[in-house]
This record gives sequence, structure tokens and C-alpha cells, in this order.
Amino acid sequence: LYRRVPKFGFKNHARVEYVGINIDTLNALAEAKNITEFNLDVFKENGLISAKDRIKILGRGELNTKISVSAHAFSATAKQTIEAKGGVATVIE
Repeated sequence: LYRRVPKFGFKNHARVEYVGINIDTLNALAEAKNITEFNLDVFKENGLISAKDRIKILGRGELNTKISVSAHAFSATAKQTIEAKGGVATVIE
């Protein structure tokens, strides 16, 4: 029986899952709620993540204001966009 049942792929149990948040989402929150500093608490309060999620900031969209962001990971484009406006991109563990 074990020879007839097909085997499927590999599941990496050590993989780290991130919740992706784009620059345009940060820009919309900054304009709507006048937020300049984004951290885990701000993301939780606005319903973007749950308690144990890890965050990765992605580079889609444009940024109109200077913000500082603390997240677990950043894409190269996102970090470049935030720092181009004079903001700070801080990696947390």
C-alpha cells in the first residue's frame, strides 16, 4: 500500500511566515489617522496583524510623508522608499 500511495512534496517546519504590509497601506494610515511612528502595537490596533504575526514591509505604492517603521523584515524597495522620504526603517527581532 505505501508503494501505491503517491508522496507529495516537502513541508519545511522551520519556515518563517510573514504578514506582508505594503507602503500604500502605511501611507493611507498615516494620512487618515495622522500616524508617524509604526510599530507592532499600531499594526495590532488597526487590525493589520494578530498577536503573534511577524511583519514584512513590502514596496508597493508611494509614500507622501516621513514615517518611522519598526518591523521584522523589509523588502529592499520598501526600505529605500522609507529612507528616501527621510524616515527610519528599523528591523526588530
